[in-house]
Amino acid sequence: MGRRNIPEVNAGSMADIAFLLLIFFLVTTTFEQDEGITRKLPPIPPEGVTPPIIKQKNLFTVLVNKNNDLLVEEEVMDLKDLRQAAIDFLDNGGGTNEKGEPCTYCQGKKNPESSDHPNKAIISVRNDRETEYATFISVQNELVGAYNFLRDREAVKLFGKDRSFTKMDSILSHPQTTDENLIEDLKDKMKTIKDMYPLKISEAETSN
Repeated sequence: MGRRNIPEVNAGSMADIAFLLLIFFLVTTTFEQDEGITRKLPPIPPEGVTPPIIKQKNLFTVLVNKNNDLLVEEEVMDLKDLRQAAIDFLDNGGGTNEKGEPCTYCQGKKNPESSDHPNKAIISVRNDRETEYATFISVQNELVGAYNFLRDREAVKLFGKDRSFTKMDSILSHPQTTDENLIEDLKDKMKTIKDMYPLKISEAETSN
């Protein structure tokens, strides 16, 4: 019996198929983006330039020791109370025409011994070198949460409940639309709110 000829497999197009599959997976695969805490180190003032003097009442100090205890404005405080304390400070609006710029949209107690205006209010955070990372993140979350609460409040008041600050930020961070007019509109609205409550969290030098 004669030997059968085994037909050869035409592999000429396999490279093309593999290339098309590679393109397909590159196009359809989504890559996770790491999200962190956005902070900028304060710039070094030019030589000969004197830094502006910050009134003590416009400075909200938060200290975290090596035992992860919070000392806020020189008083011991639980983490769960930090957000509200920061809101009260930022939204105080204690400035007057004589002593500082008045805040027309603040809803705080207008305590003359607390912050004059949100654009002058600064939160200073100092951690110990032995502070746990989880505590550091929790403190940052509470402080940013205070800003987001106030920004959401004003955004809803100005633009409606469907345009809260955090919702607009989410849309721009994970765009689901290519409408350039909508994107620019959201950016303009967010800038308005950021100008009302600018995020000013200062990372002081870590203590030993």
